Amino acid sequence: MHGALKMNARDTGLERALENALEGEVRFDAFTRGRYATDASIYQIMPAGVAFPKSEADVQAALTIAASHGVPVIARGAGTSQNGQPIGAGLVLDFSRHFNGLVAFDTEARTATVRPGMVLEHLNARAKKDGLFFPVEPSTASRCTFGGMTGNNSSGARSLRYGKTVDNVLAMRALFHDGEAFALGDGPVAANDSVRARDLMTKLVALAEEHRTDIETIFPKVQRRVGGYNLDELLPARPNLSHLLVGSEGTLALATEITLKLSPLPKHRAMGVCHFPTFRSAMETTQHLVALGPVAVELVDNNVLALGADIPLFRRTLADITKGTPNSLLLVEFAGGDLDDLKRDLRRLDQCMADHGFPDAVVEVLEPARQASVWGVREACLNIMMSMKGDGKPISFIEDCAVPLEHLADYTDAVTAVFEKHGTRGTWYAHASVGCLHVRPILNMKTEDGAKTMRAIAEEACDLVRRYKGSFSGEHGDGISRSEFVEPMFGARLTRAFEQVKDAFDPDNRLNPDKIVRPLRFDDRDLMRFGPDYATPVPAVPALDWSEWGGFGGAVEMCNNNGTCRKMTAGTMCPSYRVTRQEQHVTRGRANTLRLAISGQLGEGAFTSDEMKETLDLCVSCKGCKRDCPTGVDMARMKIEFLSAYHAERGLPLKERLIAHLPAYAPWAARLALLMNLRDQLPGAAKLTERLLGFSARRTLPKWRRPWRQTGAPATPDAVQGDGRDVVLFGDTFNRYYERENLEAAERVLAAGGYRLHKVEPADGGRPLCCGRTYLSAGMVDHARAEARRTLDALAPYVAKGARVAGLEPSCLLTFRDEFFALLPKAEVQPLADAALLIEELLATDMVSGATTLPLKDQGGRVAHLHGHCHQKAFDAMGAVQTALKAVPGLDVRPIESSCCGMSGAFGYGAKTIDVSLAMGELSLLPAVRKAGPDDLVVADGTSCRHQIHDGAGREALHVVRVLDAALAG
Repeated sequence: MHGALKMNARDTGLERALENALEGEVRFDAFTRGRYATDASIYQIMPAGVAFPKSEADVQAALTIAASHGVPVIARGAGTSQNGQPIGAGLVLDFSRHFNGLVAFDTEARTATVRPGMVLEHLNARAKKDGLFFPVEPSTASRCTFGGMTGNNSSGARSLRYGKTVDNVLAMRALFHDGEAFALGDGPVAANDSVRARDLMTKLVALAEEHRTDIETIFPKVQRRVGGYNLDELLPARPNLSHLLVGSEGTLALATEITLKLSPLPKHRAMGVCHFPTFRSAMETTQHLVALGPVAVELVDNNVLALGADIPLFRRTLADITKGTPNSLLLVEFAGGDLDDLKRDLRRLDQCMADHGFPDAVVEVLEPARQASVWGVREACLNIMMSMKGDGKPISFIEDCAVPLEHLADYTDAVTAVFEKHGTRGTWYAHASVGCLHVRPILNMKTEDGAKTMRAIAEEACDLVRRYKGSFSGEHGDGISRSEFVEPMFGARLTRAFEQVKDAFDPDNRLNPDKIVRPLRFDDRDLMRFGPDYATPVPAVPALDWSEWGGFGGAVEMCNNNGTCRKMTAGTMCPSYRVTRQEQHVTRGRANTLRLAISGQLGEGAFTSDEMKETLDLCVSCKGCKRDCPTGVDMARMKIEFLSAYHAERGLPLKERLIAHLPAYAPWAARLALLMNLRDQLPGAAKLTERLLGFSARRTLPKWRRPWRQTGAPATPDAVQGDGRDVVLFGDTFNRYYERENLEAAERVLAAGGYRLHKVEPADGGRPLCCGRTYLSAGMVDHARAEARRTLDALAPYVAKGARVAGLEPSCLLTFRDEFFALLPKAEVQPLADAALLIEELLATDMVSGATTLPLKDQGGRVAHLHGHCHQKAFDAMGAVQTALKAVPGLDVRPIESSCCGMSGAFGYGAKTIDVSLAMGELSLLPAVRKAGPDDLVVADGTSCRHQIHDGAGREALHVVRVLDAALAG
């Protein structure tokens, strides 16, 4: 086990002292510590423990107690730092869970005071109501916290106009290493209420003055300089003293309140997407585009264009904004109050491009929704690149060097030559406007050669940055990756001055030690996630096929800790985290725990432990991560793998067996519907099933019905004519036995559309075909594989003749396009996957192409509120639902912006999970449904979604096919 994550003895004395003193939770178990051992960097260091302060008093107590035990303290926000800033062998304080409120908001003064755990996006949502925003917007805005932003002195795409975080911080309240509070701002040193702070800052202002010449000559003259400490901020006649703490990475003091300067939100934005045939031509032209006065000029290189085209989340946007096959794009944004002025700016941009040899090379993007999609691609550039499968990944260690624009093309050429010299290549993106291009060479950090190459490249890049008078650390701070290079960049005298700053604030080295000054070796493999003896031998024989990732370990390692799963709005991922706010219940936390367990770093048997099951229990297998995670982490499939191993070792509880075997006994249960439905009719029966089986008495169970019987005689493959009109209607277990009216409506709608329906039965003449979904949910992979085989064998002959397979239940039908590939040979599955469509996908495709029409009556402006099933979202099928509904004349379709409904199959029925299930529904779906008018339609294609809406909002939700059926003319 590599040194950085050795299971050092649990400090129970420290743990007990913290538990007695703090209002917030304290966790010292190995699983929690392991989840906090990493950030978005290559590093991994096991902390002594983790605490979740709720107040300044909690932070003070934690500092005092940690000091008495000789344990350092590391502050942490979202844990998205890329250089190892918020990790270390001390007590980690996670400010993001509780210490995250808005302290004060002054619209007239345009200021806000926040706790360090507050997320940038949350403040901007509040500020937007008053036409304001905090203008430093990193790509991690959906989850990054202000503590992390001030700690790293974050920037963002629009720093050309708004500067860095340091330029937008007005004051800070903070705690010294021993818990004493003080405040710094733009007032005179002598006015400070804290005598200690007054004396300290007097000395440090004098220190800055003493080194004025060095500061003025050695500090890089580029906007993007965040290395070392901000001694330059103490040189003005009236300095803002809080600016010394900005960029200090929690090594000097811990902020408890941050007062921010807000800016007016621009009324309009206009974007021009500039196309270039070569990377160098984009770099050479950047300085001329910046001269036009935009607020941002952002690079998207060929690597991102190629990889992004393979990711469903970005494919459509990239196709929308690219003409031909450009090598690189520059996204140029103008902002202001007059849209006509911005349109003139775009014309000037077009002319500038033409003047430099690129006529007709600008795609204008004026619509806010399109702009948001484009920025979504740009903000995901890093994660798109990290979606590369295999051991070689783009590695962060020189990624935010900044050089003057006149040297940008030569610098990037020189760095590319360094990569080629060392047998690798780099991926470029980001802030061309300020000469701060993010670049990551592709290295295998599981090897000693990878670490050696990283050092060689870093040292040569440092030499290049010095030659071009740039900054080695331009945005993401020093941390572990770059603190070694502070002295080469700033020289010995300034580095000793930085050490004096550290010692003045933190003489005992209690706060985030080994960062910025007196650093760790950045290539020490014992500090890395993939240490010298890293391996993933568990599980020895996976239940599913993970060959696409090079094994189960490779799939788990796709998580790079970027933290997109921590976002609280938009998309689906991650619904359980949105309820609990716990790292344990976010995709990243689960992936980290799996990686540590299968590599033996959490002890023998960790993979099939109760702690591992607890980590995955609230994963609802929504597949939101499959779509929303830019690196493609598929936690739903990983959970299947875990459950297979867990239940193989420990057995399958009765409740899980009942759910798993549902398709097998459903034909018999339907015959006994009156008896089976007594559970929700007899007094006390529901409570008895809760006690015996674990089904919550607060939920009614689905009602067994007379099953759907497809009309017509069984067909043969020879009946397929192959003209695009042949359809096999797949009747899933849930609609077949609980809501047959949906399948009956589907028959009528397909007939009205002129389709030929083929009744297909299994070869053995037994029970109906099944996708195996219920078996997968229990980890019964062999049973699921058997179901997949009998279903594939039955459908394949029809597909081979040209028939398409249409289904109603997203979780079932889409199994053909997903898990079947992990169960059966790809070559056999592919034809079925290509032919399998949700009924709305089938209809929408043919409506758009003109292959079919439906005779639909005008609905007179009736409103339909549409909720999307998680799997529909994961497979980009929501557009098809809207297309199908919008084909109904006079129907006003209004999508509900919602995450998972919270039911997720059997999850919402569990006595242990019903509260979380309902809380997920209350995040957005159920409140939206309650606001719907009494005559409005509520549309939801998922069986579970409809049940949640019924239970939580008292409304009947309809499958889209029933809406279409009701609208059929005649």
